[in-house]
Amino acid sequence: MRRPDLSAPMTVAELVQYGPLPGVRILGTAGRDAQVLDVRIVDRREALDSLRPHTAVVLTEAPARSGWIVEMALRKAWEQAAACVVVPETAVAVHPPGALADRLGVPLLLIGGDALEGAVRIASAVSRPDAGRTALLADAAQRLAAAGPHVERVLAALHAALPSTSLALTDPVGGMLAGRRAALDSAHPVRLDVPGPDGHPLAVLVADSRSKEAGWASTVESVLRMAVPPLTAWAATHRLAEEQLDRRSELLLHQLTHPSEDEDEQAGAHVRAEAAALGWPLAGPLIAFALRPAVATEAGPAPGPALRALWARYGIGGPLIAYEDCWVSWRSAAAGGAAPDPEVWLRQGEAQLRTAVRAICDQLPLTGGVAGPAGGTGTLGVALADARAAAAVAAVPGSVVRADRMGPAQLLSALPAEALRRPAEVVLAPLLAADRDGTLLRTLAIVLDQGAAPSAAAEILGVHRNTVAARLERIRALGFDPEDPAQRLALHLACRVLLAES
Repeated sequence: MRRPDLSAPMTVAELVQYGPLPGVRILGTAGRDAQVLDVRIVDRREALDSLRPHTAVVLTEAPARSGWIVEMALRKAWEQAAACVVVPETAVAVHPPGALADRLGVPLLLIGGDALEGAVRIASAVSRPDAGRTALLADAAQRLAAAGPHVERVLAALHAALPSTSLALTDPVGGMLAGRRAALDSAHPVRLDVPGPDGHPLAVLVADSRSKEAGWASTVESVLRMAVPPLTAWAATHRLAEEQLDRRSELLLHQLTHPSEDEDEQAGAHVRAEAAALGWPLAGPLIAFALRPAVATEAGPAPGPALRALWARYGIGGPLIAYEDCWVSWRSAAAGGAAPDPEVWLRQGEAQLRTAVRAICDQLPLTGGVAGPAGGTGTLGVALADARAAAAVAAVPGSVVRADRMGPAQLLSALPAEALRRPAEVVLAPLLAADRDGTLLRTLAIVLDQGAAPSAAAEILGVHRNTVAARLERIRALGFDPEDPAQRLALHLACRVLLAES
């Protein structure tokens, strides 16, 4: 991040946003990045005839009350490259010429209070811009020191120091934690990571200033940087509390699904009461879900914090707990409205999890598994194990597999494709040489998936049964018979390895 040039000439925008003019309002969208090098007090019309470039033209109360003189001041400022025109707001309260200021590109500053006092304040800021900027940074530092490591107080201090800026704190994947949501809607926000001890972000500070001038933006960045240490302390404490809850939840889930043989009734009731206090669904039937992140934790932060945030935003309800080699969740099958058929419950759960997994995959690749229904917590452990097994064979990130629908294609997809790719090419070499567009390879794979049933394969491929039969004749002519038990397993494995690669 660049350091602000504290001694650079002050711009019109800075005079408005953190300069010496209390209660100032600016009219005109253009010219706000113009530098102010001088001040000219105008108490009579003739003084407008000789203005220096980059001058702030300050009209006193008497001439400012004449609307035509204010308009003349804007025109003269435009002709002579003055920076802006400053008038007392009370003098032009009825008809401020904002449209003319916008058209000429000369900002019109309406100040509350005496014009001569405003001119003195502007002259002081222009002569010592470093003092004005340093005063802002010092004020922000004092406010942040008083706020301490409390996110709401830190953001309130920033809003007080930067009144024209909207700020928000998000989790690393963009979920809102605190602040103003308007900051997230900006097309060009300022973003600062709030890093943890390992350097990976615990949170992100996002700012959107209504001013886009370069001088003001660098000052905003410097103020935000001072807020990073207290936010890091807050985020680290928040993350530690989450990790402690994660560890306790994992242990509690194990106790709930694997009660010890010598556990008495009172101990079991205590475990169930603690789970109920966390909002865990306990009454069956229960649908189990598993999520398997497809990221290497050695190359970056553990996916848990990001996954928790994404599940809170896109998930389908229920807890999310690190368990064995996956993240698991479950919910009551009747939570979304009772359905009499377990198949209906499973189908609905599968569709909802698929929607959630696809949304999460935009930021964190993973696969999903669904299992159940379990009659209650006594069989929930089995359902969670089944869901984890299903997620393990869902080869493509974004895919979801039902445990009771795992077939040869899913099981074969779980095998190490990289190690088997070359042997698969050798096994299918004649077919690959003749199959220019991959039609024969896909047809053979689908036929094998369907137990060598051409009609079922034709329905999946979306072609006529005779088309599948013709393709099978070509495949057999190349030396491959999907009905030969000696060839079937090797062909099926080779097809799935190569299709996964493509």
